[in-house]
Amino acid sequence: MSRSFIDDALLSRLASLPIKARAPMLGNVAGKHRSPHRGSSVEFAEYRKYVAGDDTRRLDWKAFARSDRFYIKEFEADTNLRAYFVVDASGSMNFASDSGTKIHLARRIAASLAYLLVNQGDSAGLSICTDKLHLEVPPSRRAAHLERFFSTLENVKPSGETGLIQALHSIAEKINQRSFVVILSDFFIDTATLGNALQHLRYRKHDVSVFHLMDPLELTFQFDRPHRFIDLEDGTSIVAEPNLIADEYKSALRDFLTKVRTKCHEAAADYQLVTTDTHLEPLLRDFITARLPKSKH
Repeated sequence: MSRSFIDDALLSRLASLPIKARAPMLGNVAGKHRSPHRGSSVEFAEYRKYVAGDDTRRLDWKAFARSDRFYIKEFEADTNLRAYFVVDASGSMNFASDSGTKIHLARRIAASLAYLLVNQGDSAGLSICTDKLHLEVPPSRRAAHLERFFSTLENVKPSGETGLIQALHSIAEKINQRSFVVILSDFFIDTATLGNALQHLRYRKHDVSVFHLMDPLELTFQFDRPHRFIDLEDGTSIVAEPNLIADEYKSALRDFLTKVRTKCHEAAADYQLVTTDTHLEPLLRDFITARLPKSKH
């Protein structure tokens, strides 16, 4: 896998960490993730009273001996996970200061997690969106499928305004089973519409994780002379003295970040603010381990 956004050594080190769903999933083959349905995996869930038509092989005769009543053993059904990676390909994702572009970081995160998911027997799909383009790679668990996933990511050329909101509503409508939806964007959009889209995904019972990608310069706004600031999405520009607008900019930025984070939390979505100079391994390791079930004492 000789692509600039794929680190084979990193993937090898992370391969032993399972990526778990936070909510019960629905899949079509046996896998690692809890299902909302009862099944016949090895993990015992609970007893329930026997009713006519139940499989008598699942009767617990020890419980019958204790209570003189028939009980059925139920187990947690395990299922496979279906993941959708939604990558914002609007013009602003091409911004870079001293570190790489936001789209490059999005490629690295999406490709790494997709590889790890397919490697553990789950499926991964990709959705690339601008205001004029919505490319999709349907989810698959075949290893050969990753080549198409990676090629599509590699060929992304950010431009224009975002089509993220429409893409999220589209995914929420057409995915007919619970899935893991990973969104990678700088979220330069109206936060109210973002909140509506996230709530749509929540209503459909999807497990949503958000990576909010920003360049360090966008957060610090450290300029020492007048600059021409260009909107990478609509092409408009303005010349400004940074010292005169820094306080207003930082206040607006704090408000923006708070609103995005709040909309995510209101929709029960994971939220992580990630800058383009972030080291990938600790980011992914922390993300994966945070999703592991907490041990019971």
